[in-house]
Amino acid sequence: MTPRAAVIIPAAGFGTRMNLDHPKQYHLLVGIPILVRTVRAFYDEDYIARIVVVVPSNMVDDTRLLLLDHGFHAAKLTIVAGGRRRQDSVKAGLDILDDSTEIVLVHDGARPLVTRQLIARCYEAVIVSGAAIAAIPVKDTLKKNNGHGQVAETINRISLWQAQTPQAARRELLEKAYRMNGDADVTDESSLLEKAAIPVTLVEGAESNIKITRPEDLFLAEKLLSNSAAPILRIGHGYDAHRFAENRQLVLGGVTIPHSHGLAGHSDADVLTHALCDALLGALGSGDIGKHFPDSDARLEGICSISLLKQVVQIATERGYTVVNADITLVCQTPRLAAFLPPMKAILGRTCRIAADVINIKATTTEGMGFTGRKEGIACHAVVLLQK
Repeated sequence: MTPRAAVIIPAAGFGTRMNLDHPKQYHLLVGIPILVRTVRAFYDEDYIARIVVVVPSNMVDDTRLLLLDHGFHAAKLTIVAGGRRRQDSVKAGLDILDDSTEIVLVHDGARPLVTRQLIARCYEAVIVSGAAIAAIPVKDTLKKNNGHGQVAETINRISLWQAQTPQAARRELLEKAYRMNGDADVTDESSLLEKAAIPVTLVEGAESNIKITRPEDLFLAEKLLSNSAAPILRIGHGYDAHRFAENRQLVLGGVTIPHSHGLAGHSDADVLTHALCDALLGALGSGDIGKHFPDSDARLEGICSISLLKQVVQIATERGYTVVNADITLVCQTPRLAAFLPPMKAILGRTCRIAADVINIKATTTEGMGFTGRKEGIACHAVVLLQK
């Protein structure tokens, strides 16, 4: 029987060397947060029954929402607050595991490029030997500093390895190491195991399994992702139009806009969001908004169209697609919309799980021509690019 495993992902640091105004694990790496990429590497492995993500105490709820928004199911995920040191954060994750967990893997939240093959090798090594660490042989010549900026000696690198993660152990061995040396200041789990005289097997890691610590690491990670297998790209176009109606609110892109008339429709008649939904469904080859949300469904009467967009984005996510960018054109003679475009972009960015600055929204008139020119309604075109 395959031993049940859990992975603890410590991500409670801030990453000051990245010079960011937010913790580095939430920074976008080719459009997707680093932490999301890290969790995804472990998520589909059948032998991993539980993923525990350890984050700053003030980010627990936001992280839970972030991961749920990216298609991860709550049943497999637990988000907990971390401690002052890395080992405190790992211990917080270890303490909540149930008795069915036999093997514990620990992986840095800022190592998003770990492969399924490396994870499997570490897991298999633990089954055989009890504890394992991913590492790569040191290939550069090492010099020891004499304390005055001069070379004291050259270190023989033949037996030296550079530690990576995952680091893994049978649960009872890792708990024993914490009982014996949990108060000691260490930099990784292998150090605790070594102090407890528990042998740790070296598993050859990968040069690409980098930890994002400095800005140049982010640049390297972007290059590594761009040089991997060519992504699958899908383009979709959406169009929608609604006539003006009295006694209705005007809602566009999730923003309520002061105007004498709203738009007629079964839902809130958000013509922009409807066009965007159609563009996404078109890129997926999944019909249109009417197929998924028919106006004959009484449950949808008056519904906020942003909630429909969330469902469409979830469909894309479950099929492995993320939104790269969107270009949207509103066509109306009235009202003037320039002041409302930034909040629309912010709402749509959060809903589509992308940065607001990759969503472009334009508003134009038809110089008095056609139904929009006659101020009878509003039309919208949307184009999106998806990447798998």
